[in-house]
Amino acid sequence: MGKIYVKHLKRYGNLWIYKNEIVSDISRFSPGTVVKVYESKTNKFIGTGYINPKSTIAVRLLSFQDENIDESFLRFRIFQSIKYREEFLGLKETYRVIFSESDFLPGLIVDKYNFCLVIQILTAGMEQFKDVIIKILDEIFCPEVIILKNDSQSRLKEGLPIEKHIIKGELKQFPLIIEEDVKFLFDPLYGQKTGFFLDQRENRIFLKKLITAGQALDLFCYIGTWSIHMAKKGAVVKGIDSSQNAVELAMENAKINNLLERCKFVKADVFDYLKWEIKKNKKYDFIVVDPPAFVKSKAEKKDAIEGYLNLNSLAIKLLKKGGILVTSSCSQHISENEFYEIVKEAFLKNRKTGKVIYKGIQSKDHPILLSMPETAYLKCFIIKVFD
Repeated sequence: MGKIYVKHLKRYGNLWIYKNEIVSDISRFSPGTVVKVYESKTNKFIGTGYINPKSTIAVRLLSFQDENIDESFLRFRIFQSIKYREEFLGLKETYRVIFSESDFLPGLIVDKYNFCLVIQILTAGMEQFKDVIIKILDEIFCPEVIILKNDSQSRLKEGLPIEKHIIKGELKQFPLIIEEDVKFLFDPLYGQKTGFFLDQRENRIFLKKLITAGQALDLFCYIGTWSIHMAKKGAVVKGIDSSQNAVELAMENAKINNLLERCKFVKADVFDYLKWEIKKNKKYDFIVVDPPAFVKSKAEKKDAIEGYLNLNSLAIKLLKKGGILVTSSCSQHISENEFYEIVKEAFLKNRKTGKVIYKGIQSKDHPILLSMPETAYLKCFIIKVFD
């Protein structure tokens, strides 16, 4: 176990220590080494974490205490995370078990889908504990299937390979989960992220309360989660996605919910499709705009803002007077205020006004760590058009 010294840190409670904040020579450490961190001038103990000299975020703290990071420590942290979800939130079958920094296990994502557990390891530090983490989770949940889905591009920055494979059991069928009164099938191995977007659960359920019969458009529909909820309340829905596999699964989800007559899914580029619909002078009562993250780093932020502005501007052109726009951003580098300004400008460009009737964030099993605003990544506005 190593020992390093850092400059005075003003961000109490933040788990990240950047390379330029470290005064020690860290080149001698191999990625993932556990270190004790001290303030250089006062020799005050700051915390225990793991280090990666290759990363801009050189140290990620696991604890503010001087303690060993071993199986006992990890087991306690994992039990704490499960207790919050199951006892406090009342979640049982399907939920995010571990949300990285928010659960003081930076670099680790775990989602539970009934019989299937999906694990994502994002950092070299967590990679060191991979086997013991899998062992603990297997003992606690005894899942039929465990998938290690280490396909995030962030692993490359950590010097880790991209990989995904089943490490326990066999995926004979896709998991079937129930969200309120709607069923969903999804692919946890080859689908996006861990297969399903649990973080929008509460926002989808709120929108459902506002839906009546009408025409709906679901952009970046993926496997049809927003679409099926809207169709369940009587809307006729068209979902658009560039992935053929996603479109086929969306159709299957419409089928298992007996909603095929109200749902149509189209493989197309969303921007091209919007322009085509505008040319045809189409109008919709409800439009959902839920794209993947447009920005992965601060360097891409300017282009991402332009992308969100163009996307929302095009969508607003297709809304009927009195229609409802649901628009989201999962880009960590764009704040809620910045996203609000983007959406406001999109309305102004269309000479329309709207009322924000709902502001949503990520679901409660994706908790926000107060000392780390970076953990608050999802923004969702539901806006009613008035002219």
